[in-house]
Amino acid sequence: MGKSILLWSLRIVAAYILLQTLRFKFGAAPESVYIFTKVGMEPWGRIGSGIVELIASILILIPRTTAFGALAAIGTMSGAIFFHLTKLGIEVMGDGGQLFYMGIAVWISSAVLLFVYRRQILVLMNAKTLKPA
Repeated sequence: MGKSILLWSLRIVAAYILLQTLRFKFGAAPESVYIFTKVGMEPWGRIGSGIVELIASILILIPRTTAFGALAAIGTMSGAIFFHLTKLGIEVMGDGGQLFYMGIAVWISSAVLLFVYRRQILVLMNAKTLKPA
């Protein structure tokens, strides 16, 4: 029971953060446009990452696909964290580092979920290798 509550909490944290930032990305909020312009990926990076984050959040919330959503979230957040550490800085436009720390929270939550649900990916990989060509 406790493990189930913890795992659902991690799912909800990751999905909530991913979903709540979508209106800024898809709505071309000045902060999002600034970030993606600064890293040379405006508008395609902003919209593309928003699409990946939307798909990841949905997959994270579906128990049978949690590992796949977590993997997508880790990939996206790894990119975000990389750009914060190399081009943007921890604090962006006076946010006190909020975007950076939310990215860290999604990354950690998703890493734990990926570890716990890693069999979902391993089963798919084994099924592909066991099929005759």
